[in-house]
Amino acid sequence: MEKVLSFTACERQQGKTVRDVLQQEYGVSRRLLIRAKHEGRILVNGSDVYVNHVLKADDEVIVMIQEETAETIEPQAMPIEVRFEDEDLLIVAKPAGLVVHPTRTHEDGTLANGVIAYWLANGEERKFRPVNRLDKDTSGLMIIAKNQWAHEQCSRMQKDRTILRTYVAAVHGMVEQEEGTIDAPIGLADHSIIERTVRADGQPARTHYRVLKREDGYTWVELRLDTGRTHQIRVHMRYLGHPLVGDDLYGGKRELIDRQALHAWRLEFAHPRSKELLCFEEPLPNDMRLLEK
Repeated sequence: MEKVLSFTACERQQGKTVRDVLQQEYGVSRRLLIRAKHEGRILVNGSDVYVNHVLKADDEVIVMIQEETAETIEPQAMPIEVRFEDEDLLIVAKPAGLVVHPTRTHEDGTLANGVIAYWLANGEERKFRPVNRLDKDTSGLMIIAKNQWAHEQCSRMQKDRTILRTYVAAVHGMVEQEEGTIDAPIGLADHSIIERTVRADGQPARTHYRVLKREDGYTWVELRLDTGRTHQIRVHMRYLGHPLVGDDLYGGKRELIDRQALHAWRLEFAHPRSKELLCFEEPLPNDMRLLEK
């Protein structure tokens, strides 16, 4: 059984129930609260209590839950580039060419298989909970939550746009404006089950871009997302008239690189538990560095 939350009740929390404090101040969802009631323990000063227990100042509260395991995903040892890890989060650098989660066409050999094996090797049984996802051929930083509470907090932060995700890409042609915003809805293309396109009945999507430098035939841009639609950057840059170098699905050419030249290079957010501001930057991988002149 794992300690999900612990805190000392303050004067402001005196007279409130455990349920109210957990839901209102620690973002514990109703689903997680039910799990704590039926599959875990809630301790106040070392004694089991119910969620309607009324707190007093200086009460020591601990919430324990049996962590869900990932028995449906087969562990497969592989190199995992860990950039940060604590009781709540795992930040990894995903290489291009690696699928994030098993699918019908990629049943194993995914990042999920590798992370599960990594945790088991460290004596931890956990469920794979990616907070942000990257396309198979996109490289860069990913957040993986290590428990249900952390995943819920990160999902809420994503909705509130307080997880800042910044990408670097090389695109075909000379982008004229130094910076701009592409605000265009994205939906599935009529002729495909994979390709997306800008369409009026699509889901809202907004991408901010800034030119970093212009080179012979293509432009380096920095991109920041307000939404997380499938293939969003790739679709929006084609819509702008500047498909990503190497992205043959969306009009790019593979003469210089054999995958879309897109890298998730920066993450910035407040840690869900400590509220400490975390910032991670991942250098360009070799295949993208070779594009630089």
